[in-house]
Amino acid sequence: MANDPFLDATGAPRSSRFGGGGTIRTVKWVGGLVILALLLYYPVGMLIVHKIDDDPNFKAPAVPAGASQSVAITAALINREVNQNRWVSNDPFFLPGAALDNMPNFQQGIIQALSRYVLELQDQIGRSRASSSIDTDLQRALGLLKYSPTVWLWDPSVSLAPTASSETQYRAAMKALESYNDRLARGQAVFEPRADNLLVTLDGIGKDLGSATNDIDNQIDQNSGNWLDFTADDVFYRTKGLAYAYALVLRDLGTDYKQVIQEKGAANIWQRMVGSLMDAAALRPWIVVNGRPDAQLQPNHLAAIGFYLQRARTQLYEMMDVLQK
Repeated sequence: MANDPFLDATGAPRSSRFGGGGTIRTVKWVGGLVILALLLYYPVGMLIVHKIDDDPNFKAPAVPAGASQSVAITAALINREVNQNRWVSNDPFFLPGAALDNMPNFQQGIIQALSRYVLELQDQIGRSRASSSIDTDLQRALGLLKYSPTVWLWDPSVSLAPTASSETQYRAAMKALESYNDRLARGQAVFEPRADNLLVTLDGIGKDLGSATNDIDNQIDQNSGNWLDFTADDVFYRTKGLAYAYALVLRDLGTDYKQVIQEKGAANIWQRMVGSLMDAAALRPWIVVNGRPDAQLQPNHLAAIGFYLQRARTQLYEMMDVLQK
């Protein structure tokens, strides 16, 4: 007994810093810290990542003579959302961004608007005439912007093999637009600032705005007055992103088409149209509420953003009427 290394002189077990109560306390401390870290991981991470970047003064870097300002802002918006602000729509469950809701819808609305504008570039503005060939850079950019916004490193619904992520495709679209603008500055690409091209482009954008107002209308019809409408914010922020991107693109398209707009005496109409889209994009409710349109206390933020969107659409069609004269 006296020589037993595990017992003291009285026959009781010897204490050890590697066992007994000390070990239990250490395990509890470590376990508590792990639990605390897990509890803070998502909320703190979400606060760090979350950003609704609706800066109305955002501009593209200076473009060389001969290049397009609207193409430059399109590329700059893609760069900002995928490289600077982080693309969160495809974040997997173990990243804090996966728990975000408003930011991904805002970003997807931006990409939707930019995709529509690039379509008009490909089919109208970037061609000498309808019979001329499609610009390869614009064709590539459009295809890449149509890519799903929610693909991470693979898409199990398509294949278990790794695939290109959404932001990878959007970065490639940005490069294609920059390549087009670079060739445009060197006289190796086409950008036709004609009234007929602008007319068709505005018609396409007007249809996209009409689709957005229809989504708002459906959401109000089906869920207004429901305090637990957890999809109202999805529609609101997707519309906000759409309006924001169109406001910036049309602002700079007005520079590209400055001569045409001035010749038609429509500068004021153009500015009001852009202003209405900016008003829609500037709405920042703390919580999006889909109240009844005639409610006294419960607001309806969808109706508010829909009003500005519809006003912009009306001004857009007013602009189209002027271009036809």
